[in-house]
Amino acid sequence: MTSIPSAAPSWRRMQIPRPLQRLFDHFPLRTYEANELPERPQHLTSSDLPTLYVFSTDSDARLGLPSFNPGCLKWQTLLRLANIDFRTLPSTNHSSPTGSLPFLLPPRTSPTTSPPPVPASSLLSFARRHRSQQQQQQQQDKNFSNLDHLDDADLPPRAQAYLALISHSLRNAWLCALYLDPARAALLRRLYVDQASSSRAVRAALLYQLRRAAAEQVATTSPGSGLGSGADGVDGVDEEAVYRSAGQALDALASLLRESGTAWFFGAQRPGPFDAALFSYTHLMVEYMSEDEDGNRDGSGEDKGRRVPLGRMVKEAGNGELARHRESMLGVAWPEWDGYRR
Repeated sequence: MTSIPSAAPSWRRMQIPRPLQRLFDHFPLRTYEANELPERPQHLTSSDLPTLYVFSTDSDARLGLPSFNPGCLKWQTLLRLANIDFRTLPSTNHSSPTGSLPFLLPPRTSPTTSPPPVPASSLLSFARRHRSQQQQQQQQDKNFSNLDHLDDADLPPRAQAYLALISHSLRNAWLCALYLDPARAALLRRLYVDQASSSRAVRAALLYQLRRAAAEQVATTSPGSGLGSGADGVDGVDEEAVYRSAGQALDALASLLRESGTAWFFGAQRPGPFDAALFSYTHLMVEYMSEDEDGNRDGSGEDKGRRVPLGRMVKEAGNGELARHRESMLGVAWPEWDGYRR
């Protein structure tokens, strides 16, 4: 019996030049499966706890201290508010399978199977699933009996306008103060640059990229700002307008909290996503950008300069509502931390 030849690949039925056909005959096109996660995170996530990857130092991550990155700190705080036990490990955007931090790896269920990473946008969904598996134990916890208080859908409609103050005004001020202010160059290098490489050339390139990216983001979201003519575009940012907008935003948020009548926003009895979003900036501003006893910006010994430190702006907003809110958040989310990094 004559065997039936297999169907030719679709590209063979196309009229292509003979040299290309010979090339495809020798090197056929092939689609490879997605790369697995590196062995290091697979090995380190073999415990029973989920692992959250954030911007952090090795020592801070080992102790579970707050991340120095606002985006990571927000989700780190929300997982703690959800009463989820997890570990933290330091990472970078380049090392993240999702392209950005934070991301979470659930515990491995078998030595040969790697769980898919959970991006930040799905962390609350993961928390709900994780908590449902521990329903019986969590019912005994009066403070965190459910996750309804962490649902964005429960926020009042006007909350979106106030969230914009956090995601635009406070974020731009943070970017200006940390990335664009020469007086804080040492702090920027310590947090994001020095840990990435020991090569001077790599550090210089990374520092330029960070400053350029920050200037672009501020320029696109801050009225009156634009990229300057300099190599990193920093000289086109209207920093005075950025800090003025941040001060107005802090006063508005302090007034909103004062109207709440509780320790949390919108009359809530427990902290929620809005509280975590604000805390992720106010905490870091107070920790890293308050004057020390000698009047220096961040304890680095550099001149204070003419700009008001953001930490002092947080403390002076309203009648101190935001400073007290930060302390309350620390008491709820990090009750075991004494407030000092070692």
